[in-house]
Amino acid sequence: MDGTLAIIGTGRMGEALVAGLLRSSWVEPSQLICTGRREDHVARIAERYGVKGTVDNREAIQAADVVVLAVKPQTAHELLEEVGDAFRPGQTVISVIAGVTTAGIEAHLADDIAVVRVMSNTPVQVDEAMSVVSPGAHASGEDLALAEDVLGHVGKVLRLSENHLDAVTALSGSGPAYFFLLAEAMIDAGILLGLPRDVSTELIIQTMVGSAKMLRDSGRHPVELREMVTSPGGTTIAAIRQLEADGVRAAFLNAIEAAKLRSEQLAGG
Repeated sequence: MDGTLAIIGTGRMGEALVAGLLRSSWVEPSQLICTGRREDHVARIAERYGVKGTVDNREAIQAADVVVLAVKPQTAHELLEEVGDAFRPGQTVISVIAGVTTAGIEAHLADDIAVVRVMSNTPVQVDEAMSVVSPGAHASGEDLALAEDVLGHVGKVLRLSENHLDAVTALSGSGPAYFFLLAEAMIDAGILLGLPRDVSTELIIQTMVGSAKMLRDSGRHPVELREMVTSPGGTTIAAIRQLEADGVRAAFLNAIEAAKLRSEQLAGG
């Protein structure tokens, strides 16, 4: 990357981006400015990664060519009220703030500043994020490509219009929690059946990893992969019959729809 990238709000997501971008060598530490609300926090980030750390958001924004907004949603409006005039035309603003629309950000900025909204998820911490980028009113193809480049170093990226982001939030944004809940339930089932917790945990984690790789790499539909495991009259079909009787599929549909509705509420303020 040419120029300087500022990450405004270097919490979990922001720090994960710093670590991933540096691992990929896409940026040098000297090109990164990281901000936070506490001096001790930004000092720790600066020492760990060799980047510049500051509590002065305005200073970081003014020095940057690309600005990543990674603050908590409840503080976004206050931040933009304080520093909105520090942004300048020619910058690309990439927002990973959940529930805040591009229009909501653009309202605080000068005209023609490019804003790209991103919905990512927590596997950004292990370079396996699923991110979706959406353009604001003034974002060009180059701005979108830049955002894709940034997020592409910590996972996979898709480009969609912003009206799909509430559904994306419900599926992939919240998605890791669904898998963690499923893993928790399956581990508990192993304990119920008499297995030690560590054994049950290892069995389930590796089963999930292997299954995910089959889904990603085989190119086959989930139904086809499930049928490969489901022998006539066997144990798997007995389990699936019980899951269907207990309404697991409908429960997931209802849960993800509820997450989308909540995302719409948050986006609406």
